[in-house]
Amino acid sequence: MRPDGSAPDRSPAPLGSRYWRLWTSAGLSNLADGTMRVALPLVAVGLTRSPLLIAGVAFAARLPWLLFALPAGALADRWDRRGTMLGANVVRALLLALLGAAVALDVDTIWALYAVAFAIGVAETSYDTSAQAILPQLVRRDHLPRANGRLYAAELTASEFVGPPLAGFLVAASITAAFAVPAALWVAAVLALLLMPGTFRVERDRTGGIRADILEGLRFVGRHRLLRTFAVMVGVANFAGSAILAVLVLYAVGPDSAMGLSAQAYGVLLTSVAAGSVLGSFVAERVSRRLGRARTLGLTVVGHVLMYGVPAVTTSPVLVGAAFLVGATGGTIWNVITVSLRQRITPDRLLGRANSVNRLVAWGTLPLGAAAGGLLAQFLGLRAVFALMALVQLGLLAGMAVVTDDRMDAAERDADQPGGTRRPMTERGNRRRDGEATPSTRTGSRR
Repeated sequence: MRPDGSAPDRSPAPLGSRYWRLWTSAGLSNLADGTMRVALPLVAVGLTRSPLLIAGVAFAARLPWLLFALPAGALADRWDRRGTMLGANVVRALLLALLGAAVALDVDTIWALYAVAFAIGVAETSYDTSAQAILPQLVRRDHLPRANGRLYAAELTASEFVGPPLAGFLVAASITAAFAVPAALWVAAVLALLLMPGTFRVERDRTGGIRADILEGLRFVGRHRLLRTFAVMVGVANFAGSAILAVLVLYAVGPDSAMGLSAQAYGVLLTSVAAGSVLGSFVAERVSRRLGRARTLGLTVVGHVLMYGVPAVTTSPVLVGAAFLVGATGGTIWNVITVSLRQRITPDRLLGRANSVNRLVAWGTLPLGAAAGGLLAQFLGLRAVFALMALVQLGLLAGMAVVTDDRMDAAERDADQPGGTRRPMTERGNRRRDGEATPSTRTGSRR
């Protein structure tokens, strides 16, 4: 009770106007991403019927994460992070505008799609790495789980629910419109970022080169037991998930498939994954507070075991869809908890590189998992892929011996010490009336 006898105000503290401008920009940018990601393959089908050439569009879009993730992290720690995000979205808008002009002039080719997909992927590595690193400069550290949860909800809704059907509608209406609309969305995202005041370049020693910066980031993650464990666990989980997705369509779609679904029913099945992801973004903070972070993370691992293993024992669309819903909910909860922890315990001057190292491991296993899924299905059958990947996921429970509440709490306490990686925002005088941190003061220097 308050001194005047009234009940305390339990409403959450506001995240601040600058956060919501970032949230708006991220939603618009991810809507453009989701639309473009579906529009490019649909346009490719009109240029070639070769499955290999069509698959090459997705390969070209993802390849930059293997080639440029680490340099993108180094640059995010050198450059103003908002400026990097602005530049990346301007580049992506210009690229799609050029591609739209090529389509209008009837000079488009599959190779032009590859080039644009690859270049947009390069810009994406810079945008996403900086976007994840800038968040602790906008909100207090104890607000990061809620801030990440709301951000994931906007991104997933835009990219998974709205973007794909919008792309189908636009391609059916006009290929030029299918490129013009995402370009316009990226321009709108730029305008939202321009309304977010502040300087977001961290203070750090820049005497070394990019190579030295990358090595410093690799050493930091490699030597930090928690961050290293999280990166390995995510890499293994994504390997298993990619193997599943590579063969799921063969298992689920067609009269001769195990599940016998139509293409439309298959789309509904995948919607359960998107719905679970959005649900997880809203309940992550509440569940982790009630159960504890370590127990919650362990349950998300079990949820993915169900997600991968249920199709091995049943072809019921209802049961498989329910397993997908549970697994996807847990996947987003995992992201909210682990990303928020990484943002709390990583020095600001290293956060871009720590994010990029984690993303390199997490996304670098995707093509390996897809190849493994195809090979296993070829020689052992489709059900074997689901069963074996469920066992791989189950093995991640061994990592929970490292991921304990005591160890996570200790990492945060160490980071908050005067000689640690970061100090609490309240000790550095970083609060503003709207609950935001002044970005130019979040230096993250060791003290």
